[in-house]
Amino acid sequence: MSSTSNPQAGSRGGRKSGSPGTVSRWVQRKMNARMNGKIRRGRGQFMGMDVLILNTMGRRSGQPRATPLAWFADGTDAWLIVASGGGSQDPDWYGNLMTHPDRASIELPGRDRLQVTPHVLDGTDREQAWQPIAAAQPRYAKYQSKSDREYPVIRLTRR
Repeated sequence: MSSTSNPQAGSRGGRKSGSPGTVSRWVQRKMNARMNGKIRRGRGQFMGMDVLILNTMGRRSGQPRATPLAWFADGTDAWLIVASGGGSQDPDWYGNLMTHPDRASIELPGRDRLQVTPHVLDGTDREQAWQPIAAAQPRYAKYQSKSDREYPVIRLTRR
């Protein structure tokens, strides 16, 4: 049955439910909780990338959110993260971060929670940050090339 003949069918956020590459919210929460536990126990690597926990406040719920993310060094006390979100849309954590930037913090393996300030990079700043990210993890460049939107690159600086 096509989605035009069934008003219940279709997609949410540009992704069809059950299509390859999609993960249910329940599964995603379980995977995030497991990865967060590993990071808090001092293991901050996943698929060859350094990983941190980004703590935000839900923009609609007001509840705390903890999201494991790959990060890239940007000098002393600054970290770069990419809001790829599977390509088609900004991830939920990005909306939370932009709605409540004053509530942002990160957890790195073996360190206390750090309060951070997010800065979305654009223009030359974004390009200068993007080049080493794409060189370190070519999968980001591959994903970006398949997307209609430019992935936000965010610099987190220690507050």
